[in-house]
Amino acid sequence: MSDISTSSANFIRHIITEDLASGKSKQVVTRFPPEPNGYLHIGHAKSICLNFGLAEAFGGRCHLRFDDTNPIKEEQEYIDAIKADLRWLGFDWGEHEYYASDYFEKLYAFAIMLINRGKAYVDGQTADEIRENRGTLTTPGQESPWRERSTAENIDLFERMRNGEFAAGRYVLRAKIDMASPNLNLRDPVIYRILHAPHHRTSSTWAIYPMYDFAHGQSDSIEGVTYSICTLEFEDHRPLYEWFLRELNIFAPRQIEFARLNLDYTVMSKRKLLQLVTEKHVDGWDDPRMPTLSGLRRRGVPAAAVKNFCERIGVGRAANRIELSILEDCVREVLNESTPRAMAVLRPLKIVITNYPAGQVEELTAPNHPQQPERGVRTLPFGREIFIEQDDFMADPPKKFFRLAPGREVRLRYAYIIKCDEVMRDANGEICALHCTYDPATLGKDPADGRKVKGVIHWVEQEHAVTAEVRVYDRLFRSADPDADKDNDFLAALNPESLEIVTGCRLEPALAMADAGDTFQFERLGYFVADHNVSAAAPVFNRTVTLRDTWDK
Repeated sequence: MSDISTSSANFIRHIITEDLASGKSKQVVTRFPPEPNGYLHIGHAKSICLNFGLAEAFGGRCHLRFDDTNPIKEEQEYIDAIKADLRWLGFDWGEHEYYASDYFEKLYAFAIMLINRGKAYVDGQTADEIRENRGTLTTPGQESPWRERSTAENIDLFERMRNGEFAAGRYVLRAKIDMASPNLNLRDPVIYRILHAPHHRTSSTWAIYPMYDFAHGQSDSIEGVTYSICTLEFEDHRPLYEWFLRELNIFAPRQIEFARLNLDYTVMSKRKLLQLVTEKHVDGWDDPRMPTLSGLRRRGVPAAAVKNFCERIGVGRAANRIELSILEDCVREVLNESTPRAMAVLRPLKIVITNYPAGQVEELTAPNHPQQPERGVRTLPFGREIFIEQDDFMADPPKKFFRLAPGREVRLRYAYIIKCDEVMRDANGEICALHCTYDPATLGKDPADGRKVKGVIHWVEQEHAVTAEVRVYDRLFRSADPDADKDNDFLAALNPESLEIVTGCRLEPALAMADAGDTFQFERLGYFVADHNVSAAAPVFNRTVTLRDTWDK
Protein backbone atom coordinates (compact mmCIF):
# COMPACT_ATOMS: atom_id res chain seq x y z
CA MET A 1 0.00 0.00 0.00
CA SER A 2 1.30 3.42 -0.87
CA ASP A 3 1.93 5.49 2.23
CA ILE A 4 0.50 8.53 0.48
CA SER A 5 -2.97 7.17 1.26
CA THR A 6 -2.39 7.57 4.98
CA SER A 7 -0.47 10.83 4.91
CA SER A 8 -1.73 13.37 7.43
CA ALA A 9 -1.33 15.99 4.70
CA ASN A 10 -3.86 14.19 2.53
CA PHE A 11 -7.02 16.27 3.01
CA ILE A 12 -8.95 14.01 0.65
CA ARG A 13 -8.53 11.12 3.05
CA HIS A 14 -10.19 13.20 5.76
CA ILE A 15 -13.14 14.02 3.48
CA ILE A 16 -13.68 10.36 2.66
CA THR A 17 -13.37 9.35 6.31
CA GLU A 18 -16.12 11.82 7.23
CA ASP A 19 -18.33 10.67 4.33
CA LEU A 20 -18.08 7.05 5.40
CA ALA A 21 -18.71 7.88 9.05
CA SER A 22 -21.84 9.91 8.22
CA GLY A 23 -23.20 7.35 5.78
CA LYS A 24 -22.87 9.75 2.86
CA SER A 25 -20.76 7.09 1.12
CA LYS A 26 -20.94 3.34 1.49
CA GLN A 27 -17.72 2.40 -0.31
CA VAL A 28 -14.68 3.93 -1.97
CA VAL A 29 -14.35 3.49 -5.71
CA THR A 30 -11.80 5.72 -7.45
CA ARG A 31 -10.47 5.77 -10.99
CA PHE A 32 -7.40 6.79 -12.92
CA PRO A 33 -8.65 8.07 -16.32
CA PRO A 34 -5.71 8.76 -18.70
CA GLU A 35 -6.22 9.90 -22.25
CA PRO A 36 -4.12 7.60 -24.48
CA ASN A 37 -2.52 10.44 -26.45
CA GLY A 38 0.93 10.33 -24.85
CA TYR A 39 3.07 8.70 -22.21
CA LEU A 40 2.50 9.15 -18.48
CA HIS A 41 4.81 11.51 -16.59
CA ILE A 42 5.77 12.13 -12.97
CA GLY A 43 2.72 14.37 -12.52
CA HIS A 44 0.47 11.44 -13.39
CA ALA A 45 2.30 9.37 -10.77
CA LYS A 46 0.92 11.66 -8.07
CA SER A 47 -2.63 11.00 -9.26
CA ILE A 48 -1.97 7.28 -9.67
CA CYS A 49 -0.57 6.89 -6.14
CA LEU A 50 -3.42 8.97 -4.75
CA ASN A 51 -6.26 7.12 -6.47
CA PHE A 52 -4.93 3.60 -5.98
CA GLY A 53 -3.69 4.44 -2.48
CA LEU A 54 -7.05 5.80 -1.33
CA ALA A 55 -8.90 2.79 -2.71
CA GLU A 56 -6.56 0.40 -0.93
CA ALA A 57 -6.61 2.35 2.33
CA PHE A 58 -10.41 2.18 2.52
CA GLY A 59 -10.82 -1.37 1.25
CA GLY A 60 -12.25 -0.19 -2.07
CA ARG A 61 -11.10 -0.45 -5.66
CA CYS A 62 -9.55 1.75 -8.32
CA HIS A 63 -10.54 1.52 -11.96
CA LEU A 64 -8.26 2.11 -14.92
CA ARG A 65 -10.35 3.86 -17.56
CA PHE A 66 -8.95 5.15 -20.81
CA ASP A 67 -10.57 8.36 -21.99
CA ASP A 68 -10.45 7.35 -25.64
CA THR A 69 -12.84 9.93 -27.09
CA ASN A 70 -10.48 11.54 -29.61
CA PRO A 71 -9.33 9.00 -32.21
CA ILE A 72 -7.23 11.60 -34.04
CA LYS A 73 -4.65 11.73 -31.23
CA GLU A 74 -4.94 8.30 -29.60
CA GLU A 75 -2.88 5.20 -30.28
CA GLN A 76 -2.61 1.64 -28.99
CA GLU A 77 1.07 2.34 -28.28
CA TYR A 78 0.06 4.81 -25.59
CA ILE A 79 -2.44 2.39 -24.01
CA ASP A 80 0.24 -0.31 -23.78
CA ALA A 81 2.76 2.16 -22.34
CA ILE A 82 0.30 3.42 -19.73
CA LYS A 83 -0.46 -0.08 -18.51
CA ALA A 84 3.26 -0.91 -18.38
CA ASP A 85 3.91 2.21 -16.27
CA LEU A 86 1.13 1.35 -13.82
CA ARG A 87 2.45 -2.18 -13.39
CA TRP A 88 5.97 -0.82 -12.90
CA LEU A 89 4.67 1.35 -10.07
CA GLY A 90 3.17 -1.79 -8.55
CA PHE A 91 -0.54 -1.08 -9.05
CA ASP A 92 -3.07 -3.66 -10.21
CA TRP A 93 -6.55 -2.76 -11.42
CA GLY A 94 -7.52 -6.41 -11.83
CA GLU A 95 -10.68 -6.86 -13.87
CA HIS A 96 -11.50 -3.15 -13.73
CA GLU A 97 -10.05 -2.02 -17.04
CA TYR A 98 -12.48 0.19 -18.91
CA TYR A 99 -12.65 2.54 -21.86
CA ALA A 100 -14.89 5.51 -22.49
CA SER A 101 -15.57 3.83 -25.83
CA ASP A 102 -17.26 1.01 -23.87
CA TYR A 103 -20.02 3.51 -23.19
CA PHE A 104 -20.45 5.17 -26.59
CA GLU A 105 -23.96 3.74 -27.01
CA LYS A 106 -24.96 4.75 -23.48
CA LEU A 107 -23.49 8.21 -23.90
CA TYR A 108 -25.36 8.62 -27.16
CA ALA A 109 -28.55 7.59 -25.39
CA PHE A 110 -27.83 10.15 -22.65
CA ALA A 111 -27.46 12.82 -25.34
CA ILE A 112 -30.81 11.84 -26.86
CA MET A 113 -32.33 12.06 -23.39
CA LEU A 114 -31.05 15.63 -22.97
CA ILE A 115 -32.45 16.60 -26.37
CA ASN A 116 -35.84 15.15 -25.47
CA ARG A 117 -35.81 17.12 -22.23
CA GLY A 118 -35.02 20.35 -24.04
CA LYS A 119 -31.52 20.43 -22.54
CA ALA A 120 -29.43 19.99 -25.71
CA TYR A 121 -29.55 21.19 -29.32
CA VAL A 122 -27.70 20.83 -32.60
CA ASP A 123 -25.80 24.01 -33.46
CA GLY A 124 -24.83 24.95 -37.01
CA GLN A 125 -22.39 27.71 -36.07
CA THR A 126 -18.74 27.31 -36.91
CA ALA A 127 -16.18 26.71 -34.18
CA ASP A 128 -14.99 30.32 -34.55
CA GLU A 129 -18.53 31.65 -34.23
CA ILE A 130 -19.18 29.58 -31.14
CA ARG A 131 -15.95 30.87 -29.62
CA GLU A 132 -16.72 34.49 -30.46
CA ASN A 133 -20.28 34.25 -29.12
CA ARG A 134 -19.24 32.65 -25.88
CA GLY A 135 -18.53 35.99 -24.25
CA THR A 136 -15.91 36.80 -21.64
CA LEU A 137 -15.60 36.81 -17.88
CA THR A 138 -17.19 40.27 -17.85
CA THR A 139 -19.67 40.03 -20.73
CA PRO A 140 -22.39 37.40 -21.26
CA GLY A 141 -22.41 35.13 -24.28
CA GLN A 142 -24.83 35.35 -27.19
CA GLU A 143 -27.34 32.60 -27.72
CA SER A 144 -27.04 30.55 -30.89
CA PRO A 145 -29.67 31.21 -33.58
CA TRP A 146 -30.22 27.43 -33.54
CA ARG A 147 -30.78 27.24 -29.78
CA GLU A 148 -34.55 26.85 -30.09
CA ARG A 149 -34.65 24.17 -32.76
CA SER A 150 -37.54 21.77 -32.25
CA THR A 151 -36.88 18.50 -30.48
CA ALA A 152 -37.76 16.57 -33.62
CA GLU A 153 -35.32 18.54 -35.74
CA ASN A 154 -32.54 18.14 -33.16
CA ILE A 155 -33.13 14.38 -33.00
CA ASP A 156 -33.09 14.10 -36.78
CA LEU A 157 -29.89 16.11 -37.20
CA PHE A 158 -28.12 14.31 -34.36
CA GLU A 159 -28.96 10.91 -35.80
CA ARG A 160 -27.70 12.04 -39.21
CA MET A 161 -24.52 13.31 -37.58
CA ARG A 162 -24.05 9.84 -36.14
CA ASN A 163 -24.65 8.28 -39.55
CA GLY A 164 -21.84 10.33 -41.06
CA GLU A 165 -23.96 12.49 -43.38
CA PHE A 166 -22.13 15.73 -42.55
CA ALA A 167 -18.57 16.95 -42.80
CA ALA A 168 -16.53 17.54 -39.67
CA GLY A 169 -17.36 20.95 -38.20
CA ARG A 170 -20.73 21.24 -39.92
CA TYR A 171 -22.68 20.64 -36.71
CA VAL A 172 -22.08 20.08 -33.01
CA LEU A 173 -24.38 19.09 -30.19
CA ARG A 174 -24.44 21.59 -27.32
CA ALA A 175 -25.94 21.43 -23.86
CA LYS A 176 -28.55 24.14 -23.25
CA ILE A 177 -27.65 25.70 -19.91
CA ASP A 178 -27.03 29.45 -19.49
CA MET A 179 -25.19 31.75 -21.90
CA ALA A 180 -25.00 34.41 -19.17
CA SER A 181 -23.49 32.16 -16.50
CA PRO A 182 -20.42 33.61 -14.75
CA ASN A 183 -18.88 30.16 -15.22
CA LEU A 184 -17.92 29.98 -18.90
CA ASN A 185 -18.07 26.18 -18.79
CA LEU A 186 -21.85 26.44 -18.39
CA ARG A 187 -22.36 28.61 -21.47
CA ASP A 188 -23.89 25.90 -23.65
CA PRO A 189 -20.78 23.69 -23.88
CA VAL A 190 -20.25 21.45 -26.89
CA ILE A 191 -20.85 17.83 -25.92
CA TYR A 192 -20.52 16.05 -29.30
CA ARG A 193 -18.53 16.84 -32.43
CA ILE A 194 -18.21 15.19 -35.83
CA LEU A 195 -14.94 13.35 -36.47
CA HIS A 196 -14.47 11.14 -39.51
CA ALA A 197 -11.59 9.15 -38.08
CA PRO A 198 -11.27 5.43 -37.33
CA HIS A 199 -11.16 4.57 -33.64
CA HIS A 200 -8.64 2.07 -32.27
CA ARG A 201 -11.45 0.01 -30.69
CA THR A 202 -14.66 0.87 -32.56
CA SER A 203 -13.14 1.22 -36.04
CA SER A 204 -15.44 3.33 -38.26
CA THR A 205 -18.64 2.63 -36.34
CA TRP A 206 -18.92 6.22 -35.12
CA ALA A 207 -18.74 9.54 -36.94
CA ILE A 208 -19.39 11.54 -33.76
CA TYR A 209 -17.48 11.49 -30.48
CA PRO A 210 -18.35 12.89 -27.05
CA MET A 211 -16.31 15.66 -25.47
CA TYR A 212 -14.37 14.89 -22.30
CA ASP A 213 -16.71 16.92 -20.06
CA PHE A 214 -19.67 14.87 -21.27
CA ALA A 215 -17.99 11.46 -21.19
CA HIS A 216 -16.19 11.90 -17.90
CA GLY A 217 -18.97 12.18 -15.33
CA GLN A 218 -21.31 9.76 -17.06
CA SER A 219 -18.54 7.14 -17.30
CA ASP A 220 -17.88 7.61 -13.59
CA SER A 221 -21.56 7.12 -12.89
CA ILE A 222 -21.90 4.02 -15.07
CA GLU A 223 -18.97 2.38 -13.29
CA GLY A 224 -20.19 3.27 -9.81
CA VAL A 225 -17.17 5.46 -9.07
CA THR A 226 -17.82 7.22 -5.77
CA TYR A 227 -14.92 9.69 -5.80
CA SER A 228 -13.73 11.48 -8.92
CA ILE A 229 -10.33 12.85 -7.87
CA CYS A 230 -9.19 15.58 -10.28
CA THR A 231 -6.54 18.26 -10.46
CA LEU A 232 -7.46 21.87 -9.74
CA GLU A 233 -7.97 22.89 -13.36
CA PHE A 234 -11.20 20.86 -13.26
CA GLU A 235 -12.63 22.80 -10.32
CA ASP A 236 -14.47 25.19 -12.65
CA HIS A 237 -15.79 22.17 -14.56
CA ARG A 238 -17.35 20.61 -11.47
CA PRO A 239 -20.69 22.52 -11.84
CA LEU A 240 -20.94 21.11 -15.37
CA TYR A 241 -20.03 17.62 -14.17
CA GLU A 242 -22.82 17.85 -11.60
CA TRP A 243 -25.30 19.45 -14.05
CA PHE A 244 -25.11 16.50 -16.45
CA LEU A 245 -25.60 13.94 -13.67
CA ARG A 246 -28.49 15.90 -12.21
CA GLU A 247 -30.28 16.45 -15.54
CA LEU A 248 -29.88 12.78 -16.47
CA ASN A 249 -31.01 11.73 -12.99
CA ILE A 250 -28.24 9.16 -12.59
CA PHE A 251 -25.86 8.27 -9.77
CA ALA A 252 -23.61 11.24 -8.92
CA PRO A 253 -20.02 10.63 -7.75
CA ARG A 254 -18.31 13.29 -5.68
CA GLN A 255 -15.62 15.28 -7.48
CA ILE A 256 -12.70 16.54 -5.36
CA GLU A 257 -9.81 18.60 -6.71
CA PHE A 258 -6.18 18.73 -5.62
CA ALA A 259 -3.14 20.68 -6.78
CA ARG A 260 -1.28 19.18 -9.68
CA LEU A 261 2.45 18.56 -9.53
CA ASN A 262 4.71 21.29 -10.90
CA LEU A 263 8.34 20.17 -10.86
CA ASP A 264 11.38 22.40 -11.30
CA TYR A 265 13.40 22.19 -14.54
CA THR A 266 10.54 20.28 -16.15
CA VAL A 267 7.47 20.75 -18.32
CA MET A 268 4.36 18.66 -17.65
CA SER A 269 2.24 19.57 -20.65
CA LYS A 270 1.66 16.51 -22.83
CA ARG A 271 1.57 18.80 -25.84
CA LYS A 272 5.01 20.17 -25.01
CA LEU A 273 6.41 16.74 -24.24
CA LEU A 274 5.10 15.53 -27.61
CA GLN A 275 6.76 18.53 -29.24
CA LEU A 276 10.08 17.61 -27.64
CA VAL A 277 9.72 14.11 -29.10
CA THR A 278 8.47 14.99 -32.59
CA GLU A 279 11.02 17.76 -33.08
CA LYS A 280 13.76 15.41 -31.84
CA HIS A 281 14.98 17.57 -28.99
CA VAL A 282 15.04 14.26 -27.11
CA ASP A 283 15.40 10.64 -28.23
CA GLY A 284 11.80 9.60 -27.70
CA TRP A 285 9.26 9.40 -24.90
CA ASP A 286 11.62 7.23 -22.85
CA ASP A 287 14.62 9.54 -23.16
CA PRO A 288 16.15 9.54 -19.66
CA ARG A 289 15.94 13.35 -19.56
CA MET A 290 12.16 13.27 -19.93
CA PRO A 291 9.84 13.39 -16.88
CA THR A 292 7.87 10.46 -18.31
CA LEU A 293 7.66 7.35 -16.19
CA SER A 294 9.26 5.36 -19.02
CA GLY A 295 12.06 7.92 -19.14
CA LEU A 296 12.59 7.74 -15.39
CA ARG A 297 12.59 3.94 -15.57
CA ARG A 298 15.19 3.95 -18.34
CA ARG A 299 17.26 6.37 -16.29
CA GLY A 300 17.27 3.85 -13.45
CA VAL A 301 14.87 5.60 -11.09
CA PRO A 302 13.21 2.91 -8.95
CA ALA A 303 9.43 2.80 -8.65
CA ALA A 304 9.77 2.93 -4.85
CA ALA A 305 11.49 6.33 -5.14
CA VAL A 306 8.63 7.71 -7.22
CA LYS A 307 6.12 6.51 -4.60
CA ASN A 308 8.20 7.96 -1.78
CA PHE A 309 8.39 11.25 -3.64
CA CYS A 310 4.61 11.38 -4.04
CA GLU A 311 4.23 10.72 -0.32
CA ARG A 312 6.78 13.35 0.65
CA ILE A 313 5.24 16.19 -1.35
CA GLY A 314 1.77 15.46 0.05
CA VAL A 315 -1.67 16.25 -1.32
CA GLY A 316 -3.07 19.76 -1.00
CA ARG A 317 -5.00 22.42 -2.84
CA ALA A 318 -2.38 25.17 -3.00
CA ALA A 319 -0.49 25.32 -6.30
CA ASN A 320 3.28 25.30 -5.86
CA ARG A 321 6.51 24.19 -7.48
CA ILE A 322 8.46 21.25 -6.12
CA GLU A 323 12.25 21.31 -6.16
CA LEU A 324 13.74 18.63 -8.38
CA SER A 325 16.24 17.92 -5.62
CA ILE A 326 13.43 16.38 -3.54
CA LEU A 327 12.85 13.74 -6.19
CA GLU A 328 16.59 13.20 -6.54
CA ASP A 329 16.94 12.73 -2.77
CA CYS A 330 14.19 10.09 -2.84
CA VAL A 331 16.06 8.31 -5.62
CA ARG A 332 19.33 8.37 -3.68
CA GLU A 333 17.69 7.03 -0.53
CA VAL A 334 16.26 4.00 -2.31
CA LEU A 335 19.31 3.29 -4.45
CA ASN A 336 21.72 3.62 -1.53
CA GLU A 337 19.93 0.75 0.17
CA SER A 338 19.21 -1.41 -2.86
CA THR A 339 22.11 -1.16 -5.29
CA PRO A 340 25.36 -3.15 -5.29
CA ARG A 341 28.64 -1.29 -5.60
CA ALA A 342 31.01 -1.38 -8.54
CA MET A 343 34.07 0.49 -9.75
CA ALA A 344 34.17 2.39 -13.01
CA VAL A 345 36.56 4.95 -14.47
CA LEU A 346 34.81 7.33 -16.83
CA ARG A 347 37.82 9.32 -18.04
CA PRO A 348 40.78 6.97 -17.75
CA LEU A 349 44.33 7.93 -16.90
CA LYS A 350 46.76 5.03 -17.15
CA ILE A 351 49.05 4.10 -14.27
CA VAL A 352 51.99 1.72 -14.55
CA ILE A 353 53.03 0.31 -11.18
CA THR A 354 56.69 -0.12 -11.94
CA ASN A 355 57.56 -2.34 -8.97
CA TYR A 356 54.63 -4.73 -9.50
CA PRO A 357 55.60 -7.98 -11.29
CA ALA A 358 54.87 -7.87 -15.03
CA GLY A 359 52.25 -10.41 -16.09
CA GLN A 360 51.02 -11.02 -12.55
CA VAL A 361 47.32 -10.56 -11.75
CA GLU A 362 45.95 -11.10 -8.27
CA GLU A 363 42.35 -11.21 -7.12
CA LEU A 364 41.35 -8.76 -4.42
CA THR A 365 37.98 -8.75 -2.66
CA ALA A 366 35.52 -5.92 -2.23
CA PRO A 367 32.10 -5.83 -0.53
CA ASN A 368 29.03 -5.76 -2.76
CA HIS A 369 27.50 -3.32 -0.27
CA PRO A 370 29.62 -1.88 2.57
CA GLN A 371 26.62 -1.48 4.91
CA GLN A 372 25.12 -4.90 4.08
CA PRO A 373 27.74 -7.60 4.67
CA GLU A 374 25.13 -10.29 4.08
CA ARG A 375 25.27 -9.43 0.36
CA GLY A 376 28.76 -10.90 0.14
CA VAL A 377 31.88 -9.85 -1.74
CA ARG A 378 33.13 -9.67 -5.28
CA THR A 379 36.60 -10.20 -6.74
CA LEU A 380 38.60 -7.48 -8.45
CA PRO A 381 41.63 -8.26 -10.63
CA PHE A 382 44.70 -6.17 -9.80
CA GLY A 383 47.80 -5.92 -11.95
CA ARG A 384 50.75 -3.84 -13.05
CA GLU A 385 48.67 -1.48 -15.21
CA ILE A 386 45.49 0.17 -13.97
CA PHE A 387 43.28 3.16 -14.76
CA ILE A 388 42.24 5.97 -12.45
CA GLU A 389 40.07 9.03 -13.10
CA GLN A 390 41.88 11.93 -14.72
CA ASP A 391 40.38 14.21 -12.05
CA ASP A 392 42.10 12.16 -9.34
CA PHE A 393 45.51 13.44 -10.42
CA MET A 394 46.91 16.97 -10.55
CA ALA A 395 50.44 17.86 -11.58
CA ASP A 396 50.36 21.06 -9.53
CA PRO A 397 47.73 20.51 -6.84
CA PRO A 398 46.28 23.08 -4.45
CA LYS A 399 46.89 22.74 -0.74
CA LYS A 400 43.82 20.66 0.14
CA PHE A 401 43.98 18.26 -2.80
CA PHE A 402 44.21 14.84 -1.14
CA ARG A 403 44.36 12.68 -4.24
CA LEU A 404 47.33 11.72 -6.39
CA ALA A 405 50.10 14.18 -7.32
CA PRO A 406 53.84 13.96 -8.07
CA GLY A 407 55.65 12.60 -5.04
CA ARG A 408 52.39 12.01 -3.14
CA GLU A 409 50.71 8.84 -1.97
CA VAL A 410 47.10 7.72 -2.20
CA ARG A 411 45.25 4.55 -1.34
CA LEU A 412 43.61 2.55 -4.09
CA ARG A 413 40.19 1.49 -2.84
CA TYR A 414 40.25 -2.11 -1.53
CA ALA A 415 43.92 -2.35 -2.61
CA TYR A 416 47.31 -0.85 -1.93
CA ILE A 417 48.88 2.51 -1.32
CA ILE A 418 50.70 3.86 -4.36
CA LYS A 419 53.07 6.78 -4.85
CA CYS A 420 53.42 8.85 -8.02
CA ASP A 421 57.05 8.86 -9.13
CA GLU A 422 56.95 10.13 -12.70
CA VAL A 423 54.51 11.91 -15.01
CA MET A 424 54.58 10.81 -18.65
CA ARG A 425 53.59 13.28 -21.38
CA ASP A 426 52.86 12.90 -25.08
CA ALA A 427 54.31 14.90 -27.98
CA ASN A 428 51.86 17.71 -27.25
CA GLY A 429 52.88 17.93 -23.62
CA GLU A 430 49.63 16.37 -22.40
CA ILE A 431 49.73 13.92 -19.50
CA CYS A 432 49.26 10.39 -20.91
CA ALA A 433 50.36 8.11 -18.06
CA LEU A 434 51.82 7.99 -14.56
CA HIS A 435 54.56 5.77 -13.27
CA CYS A 436 53.97 4.79 -9.67
CA THR A 437 55.23 2.36 -7.07
CA TYR A 438 53.11 0.43 -4.59
CA ASP A 439 53.68 -0.59 -1.01
CA PRO A 440 52.95 -4.36 -0.92
CA ALA A 441 52.53 -4.29 2.87
CA THR A 442 49.48 -2.01 2.74
CA LEU A 443 46.76 -4.32 1.39
CA GLY A 444 43.98 -3.63 3.87
CA LYS A 445 46.46 -2.12 6.29
CA ASP A 446 47.89 1.25 7.20
CA PRO A 447 51.62 1.77 6.59
CA ALA A 448 53.71 0.12 9.27
CA ASP A 449 55.80 3.24 9.80
CA GLY A 450 52.73 5.24 10.82
CA ARG A 451 52.65 7.64 7.86
CA LYS A 452 49.21 9.02 7.11
CA VAL A 453 47.59 8.72 3.69
CA LYS A 454 44.39 10.73 3.46
CA GLY A 455 43.19 10.15 -0.09
CA VAL A 456 41.29 7.09 -1.34
CA ILE A 457 40.52 6.76 -5.04
CA HIS A 458 38.87 4.12 -7.24
CA TRP A 459 40.54 2.27 -10.07
CA VAL A 460 40.09 -0.48 -12.67
CA GLU A 461 42.72 -2.99 -13.76
CA GLN A 462 43.56 -2.56 -17.44
CA GLU A 463 43.74 -6.09 -18.86
CA HIS A 464 40.34 -7.29 -17.64
CA ALA A 465 38.46 -3.98 -17.78
CA VAL A 466 35.20 -3.71 -19.69
CA THR A 467 35.12 -0.87 -22.22
CA ALA A 468 31.79 0.94 -22.08
CA GLU A 469 29.89 4.07 -23.02
CA VAL A 470 28.41 6.16 -20.22
CA ARG A 471 25.70 8.73 -20.75
CA VAL A 472 25.78 11.51 -18.20
CA TYR A 473 22.38 13.19 -18.00
CA ASP A 474 21.67 16.58 -16.52
CA ARG A 475 18.53 18.70 -16.24
CA LEU A 476 16.70 19.12 -19.53
CA PHE A 477 16.10 22.84 -18.98
CA ARG A 478 18.38 25.59 -17.67
CA SER A 479 15.47 27.42 -16.06
CA ALA A 480 13.63 26.11 -13.00
CA ASP A 481 10.40 27.26 -14.65
CA PRO A 482 10.74 26.86 -18.44
CA ASP A 483 7.28 28.38 -18.95
CA ALA A 484 7.95 31.50 -16.88
CA ASP A 485 9.08 33.70 -19.77
CA LYS A 486 5.86 34.28 -21.72
CA ASP A 487 7.73 36.24 -24.39
CA ASN A 488 9.88 33.24 -25.35
CA ASP A 489 9.06 29.70 -26.34
CA PHE A 490 9.80 27.12 -23.64
CA LEU A 491 12.34 25.54 -25.98
CA ALA A 492 14.56 28.59 -25.47
CA ALA A 493 15.23 27.28 -21.97
CA LEU A 494 16.55 23.90 -23.16
CA ASN A 495 19.88 22.95 -21.62
CA PRO A 496 22.36 22.22 -24.45
CA GLU A 497 24.51 20.29 -21.96
CA SER A 498 21.75 17.98 -20.71
CA LEU A 499 23.50 14.95 -22.24
CA GLU A 500 27.19 14.11 -22.35
CA ILE A 501 28.20 10.84 -24.02
CA VAL A 502 31.47 9.56 -22.58
CA THR A 503 33.16 6.81 -24.57
CA GLY A 504 36.15 4.68 -23.70
CA CYS A 505 35.11 4.26 -20.07
CA ARG A 506 36.61 1.33 -18.15
CA LEU A 507 34.50 -0.78 -15.81
CA GLU A 508 35.25 -3.69 -13.51
CA PRO A 509 34.81 -7.05 -15.30
CA ALA A 510 31.59 -8.16 -13.60
CA LEU A 511 29.68 -5.31 -15.23
CA ALA A 512 30.00 -7.03 -18.60
CA MET A 513 27.26 -9.39 -17.38
CA ALA A 514 24.84 -6.64 -16.33
CA ASP A 515 21.33 -7.03 -17.68
CA ALA A 516 19.31 -4.10 -18.97
CA GLY A 517 17.84 -2.23 -16.02
CA ASP A 518 20.48 -3.41 -13.51
CA THR A 519 21.50 -0.48 -11.33
CA PHE A 520 24.81 0.05 -9.56
CA GLN A 521 26.55 2.62 -7.46
CA PHE A 522 29.76 3.43 -9.28
CA GLU A 523 31.84 4.20 -6.22
CA ARG A 524 32.57 7.91 -5.78
CA LEU A 525 30.70 8.76 -9.00
CA GLY A 526 26.98 8.16 -8.58
CA TYR A 527 24.25 5.70 -9.50
CA PHE A 528 24.13 4.20 -12.99
CA VAL A 529 21.85 1.79 -14.84
CA ALA A 530 22.54 -0.57 -17.72
CA ASP A 531 20.64 0.79 -20.70
CA HIS A 532 18.05 -1.34 -22.48
CA ASN A 533 17.28 0.69 -25.56
CA VAL A 534 20.49 1.18 -27.49
CA SER A 535 22.28 -0.66 -30.28
CA ALA A 536 25.92 -0.09 -29.40
CA ALA A 537 28.88 -2.44 -29.66
CA ALA A 538 29.97 -1.67 -26.09
CA PRO A 539 27.75 -1.78 -22.98
CA VAL A 540 25.95 1.48 -22.23
CA PHE A 541 25.21 2.85 -18.78
CA ASN A 542 23.05 5.85 -17.96
CA ARG A 543 23.72 8.02 -14.95
CA THR A 544 20.65 8.05 -12.74
CA VAL A 545 21.74 10.60 -10.15
CA THR A 546 24.92 11.81 -8.48
CA LEU A 547 25.88 10.69 -4.98
CA ARG A 548 24.85 14.08 -3.62
CA ASP A 549 23.10 17.19 -4.88
CA THR A 550 25.67 19.06 -6.95
CA TRP A 551 23.44 22.08 -7.66
CA ASP A 552 23.75 25.22 -5.59
CA LYS A 553 20.79 25.87 -3.35
